[in-house]
Amino acid sequence: MNKETQSIIRNIENTLKGQPWFGRAVYEILEEVKEDDVHKKPGGKGHSIIELLYHMLNWADFTLSRLKKNPELNPVDFEKMDWREIDPAIHTWKNGMEHLKKKHEQIVSVLQNKEDDFLKEKVEEREYNFRFLLNGFIQHNIYHLGQIAYINKLQQ
Repeated sequence: MNKETQSIIRNIENTLKGQPWFGRAVYEILEEVKEDDVHKKPGGKGHSIIELLYHMLNWADFTLSRLKKNPELNPVDFEKMDWREIDPAIHTWKNGMEHLKKKHEQIVSVLQNKEDDFLKEKVEEREYNFRFLLNGFIQHNIYHLGQIAYINKLQQ
């Protein structure tokens, strides 16, 4: 049975492209961002919108790697990539958005084949289980979406 897993999938998809309780969905807000503004930092400090996007993408990659139980990808590698230096030639808004959507689709695809028992399993090299990881992943997206929406409003 995978009732809880299906609920997590619905929460992921609703947060990304549905009608979430907290307001507008992740993709709806991200698609309003003007590419010309993504490198600007509010007040000249803090994180830019593009840094936040690639931070979200990094943890989507981490989540997917843990779900797939990919031993080649070490959690330390993800920590090194967190808040990476953004190279505008490589880390474009378009590429980041495409990768974010692709990673979320892959996460949902992997979850479709999981039974609820896996949610109790401990995440490799972490002190928590998959239930905690996936609910935290959803919350993480919402948290950083709020930051992006706020920064975007400041720049208009």
